[in-house]
Amino acid sequence: MNLYLATNNKGKVRELNRLFEATPYTFLAPGELLKDTEVLEDGKSYRENAYKKAFYLYQKTGVSVVAEDSGLEVEALDGAPGVYSARFASLQRQDKPGSPGSHGSADADNIVHLISLLVDVPLSRRGARFVSVLCLIEGGVVRHDGQKEVVRYFEGEVRGRIIDTPLGDSGFGYDPVFVPNGYTQTFAQLGQEVKNTISHRAMAVQRLKKYLIG
Repeated sequence: MNLYLATNNKGKVRELNRLFEATPYTFLAPGELLKDTEVLEDGKSYRENAYKKAFYLYQKTGVSVVAEDSGLEVEALDGAPGVYSARFASLQRQDKPGSPGSHGSADADNIVHLISLLVDVPLSRRGARFVSVLCLIEGGVVRHDGQKEVVRYFEGEVRGRIIDTPLGDSGFGYDPVFVPNGYTQTFAQLGQEVKNTISHRAMAVQRLKKYLIG
């Protein structure tokens, strides 16, 4: 069964399909059905942003859709970048830093900006966590109140720390500077096989998989 994944991030599509290997489900990128400029990710939480993306695509297709919003939260930065993780660097170039928007920044720019904010922060205070929230909108399911869709959320997190120098060439986003607890290598060094068993997205996807497959 094909499910639309409400993102044009090819890394996320590949990652979810790996996590759903040997199941009846395949995730498809929406392509032109979903444009970054058409979905303003101005929610104050991961759930809000995930729902906005899922519902936008659901309205266009009428079929079941999954959307994800995720972010990196650094303790020394009071939880930033959080919901602004994908556009952390670009926000600093806007007239009103911290204002919401939908446009992302290049991964390398985000990492450079993050590290610049942690220059004087010792490793002992570099604690961080990745958070992932999946929103599933099921089409064609009539609820008791007459609505024709059901919305469900699945969440996951992984804790670790931020290092100064990017290491590894696997993964995407902040993976090269995030070392999960219990490991000495970054997500980008550990590779997809390990990441797909311990990551925030893996945890959320396992909960989604349990719901869909049992």
